[in-house]
Amino acid sequence: MSRDDATTNETAEPSETDSQAADPDRTSAETDPTAADGTPAVVAARADGEPPDTTEIRELAAAAGYAVVGEVTQRRREDPTYDLGRGKAEELMRLAAETGAEAVIYDGSLSPGQTFSLGDLLPPGTAVIDRPRLVLELFADAADSRAADRQLELARLRYELPRLREAVARDASEDVRLQPEGDSRVLDVEKRIESAERALAEIADDRAERRAERRDAGFDLVALAGYTNAGKSTLARRLADDTEAPGDESATKPSDPADRDGPLAVADRPFETLSTTTRRATVGGRRALLTDTVGFLDGLPHEAVRSFRTTVDAVRGADCALLVVDASDEPAVLRRKLTASLSAIEATDGPVIPVLSKADEIGADRLAAAVESYEAAVADLDARKAPVVDALRSPIPVSVRDGTGLADLADAVAGALPTATASVSAPNGGAAQAALSWAYDREIVADVDYGGETVAVDLAGRPDVVAEAERRFADARSP
Repeated sequence: MSRDDATTNETAEPSETDSQAADPDRTSAETDPTAADGTPAVVAARADGEPPDTTEIRELAAAAGYAVVGEVTQRRREDPTYDLGRGKAEELMRLAAETGAEAVIYDGSLSPGQTFSLGDLLPPGTAVIDRPRLVLELFADAADSRAADRQLELARLRYELPRLREAVARDASEDVRLQPEGDSRVLDVEKRIESAERALAEIADDRAERRAERRDAGFDLVALAGYTNAGKSTLARRLADDTEAPGDESATKPSDPADRDGPLAVADRPFETLSTTTRRATVGGRRALLTDTVGFLDGLPHEAVRSFRTTVDAVRGADCALLVVDASDEPAVLRRKLTASLSAIEATDGPVIPVLSKADEIGADRLAAAVESYEAAVADLDARKAPVVDALRSPIPVSVRDGTGLADLADAVAGALPTATASVSAPNGGAAQAALSWAYDREIVADVDYGGETVAVDLAGRPDVVAEAERRFADARSP
């Protein structure tokens, strides 16, 4: 036994998962009847504390077209060479050879050096795919707009650049003649990153202008955020006034294909679409544009998250964000997913309302446990001084299936949206009627009273829109 294996379980007894993985003659393929057709792959995972849970990485692998034929897990500190300890890395090598795996899917982010070291140890032709690379594969299948393509390209290039530098360094150590060619390849990727960043910055500017135009038109902007498969799209479909087919621009009338809205897809497959999807909705009596965003995922490096700027900006720039949390998750899983989502958001301009979805699938005790997990995650983030904590409101349990909690959610959104009220009057003439028509178009008219030769109007709505209505009625009073 190597020193690395001797430290595999330093603080606790081996779990059943660890015991299975520790036997090189026993793989999960023997006990996992769900293994499906696809590219054979072995899953590997390491964790510092609790034994690794490979449920999610298996689901992601299956979504990407891999058939998991075995796994190796380990609980120990990180090894700088393989991330796994040397003994477990060799066990992984044997398992890959025995099962004929064409890929090793690592549930974590490997450094470039660790990626190459594992690749050198594994049978020839066995690909090493860490969690960020696997997610990028899923993203590639889901990219369906110019913005999504650009975001994916930038994330992929940022992922590849340090690995290319590592490859060049390794080649150069073996043959100095490779260095000029390698430098050229690195420079090319760096230039492509700069080009992708400029293109995304332009798209982000266009989106910011679009948000301003929508607010000027009297719409409140509400964004749905959350972990992948938390139930965001299902909730968005329930809240939306319509669900137009792809290409129907009646909801938002985008002028640029980069902002064209797609269908509200509802599926169990992660990242069904990378496009933000916007539809009209009436929430708590307020006229809103509801934007569904791509789900977050735990374990992605900051650089990858930063590449998906248009998604994060839609959440950060909304008047109100709904953070959808799957209340049916086990408490520890819920806490992890919530922490990942809030960490990715970082901060918002408006309030954030946590939505505990799928409340109909659990009883009162599990719902209480979900609330406790939410509070624990928030406490952890508060201790780290995460600014998004200040934006959080009280969580609201909902069930899209039976409608439970949806009225409470609508009231909470209406209460969280920026609101101003005003009472105005003007002589009842053409100018006043034009101002009143403008206010009606933006649905900010609360009451109208025609008294003699004047018209009195009570206004309620977005502060900037109410202010513009006041200005128009003031002009109608001018001689």
